[in-house]
Amino acid sequence: MHKRFFLKAGAAALALSCVAAHAANTPIKFQLDWRFEGPAAFFLHPVAKGHFKAEGLDVQVDAGSGSGGAVQRVASGTYDMGFADLASVMEFHANNPDAPNKPIAVMVVYNNTPSSIMALKKSGIKAAADLSGKKLGAPVFDAGRKAFPIFAAANKISNVTWTTMDPPLRETMLVRGDIDAIAGFTFTSLLNLEARGVKPQDVVVMQYADHGVKMYGNVIIASSKLIQENPEAVRKFLRGFAKGAKEVIAKPADAIAAVKARDGIVNVPLETRRLQLAIDTVVNSPDARAEGFGQLNASRLSLMASQVSDVYATKQRVQPAVVWNGSFLPDAATLDILPRK
Repeated sequence: MHKRFFLKAGAAALALSCVAAHAANTPIKFQLDWRFEGPAAFFLHPVAKGHFKAEGLDVQVDAGSGSGGAVQRVASGTYDMGFADLASVMEFHANNPDAPNKPIAVMVVYNNTPSSIMALKKSGIKAAADLSGKKLGAPVFDAGRKAFPIFAAANKISNVTWTTMDPPLRETMLVRGDIDAIAGFTFTSLLNLEARGVKPQDVVVMQYADHGVKMYGNVIIASSKLIQENPEAVRKFLRGFAKGAKEVIAKPADAIAAVKARDGIVNVPLETRRLQLAIDTVVNSPDARAEGFGQLNASRLSLMASQVSDVYATKQRVQPAVVWNGSFLPDAATLDILPRK
């Protein structure tokens, strides 16, 4: 009897300690920029593998509907952290100078913007200069469309007209010939075109980063409130993320399992390719290896702030030092995750 009592008491104590440990974990609500597609593995994998739990965080990752939405939801306090295009973060700051909870960029994930202009070879478009006088298409909020004036200036393009559509129709309209070219993330639109029967070799891809537009892409953002009230939670999140990102880059095919677990209908081979394309073009790019994963170059940041201020016609000029805070980044050894090519 005494033995059974002590066994029960021990089990109860263990259960209480587990509950207490779980309760001690800091909850973090995280907003993605887009749906549960291949690149979402960067955040879903460390959740699945317990890397955030090991840091004392209880992270909830939700699908998104665009960078602008991610910025707004973090600013509203609905989410603590998120993943968004840096230009969208800059635009929000400059247009909402009095907002009390402006999101701050704390880590670079896409060192280069994933935006590109894509056309079918049969259109006769071979290079950026051929876009002058052509009809381009993209959703109104598309990052590549908003930044197109920078691309156009760098490549002497003029007299372009834009057609607006919902995201699912962008590649369809290009295939039908309704438009001459589209703006979009390379790893999104290129695979969407393939799904519509277009062979990759029949697509002309003009990546912004290869055509004079050295803008940063997506970054991890944190609310001003979280930074002020619990800065250590931000540091812990970035450490857990970096550990997971290293595994994702090393074995993308394995990491897709975390995406499949959140959305059972995803096409695993397709999303694995999408993830690998994102890694190759914007995560493990030459610029990222030169600057270091998660980090940025102050001169590039200043130039981008100036370009966004001009092209997006913001109410105030973007202040780089206010938009970016790199003090929460892990140490150099933790950030050394990019394979040398």
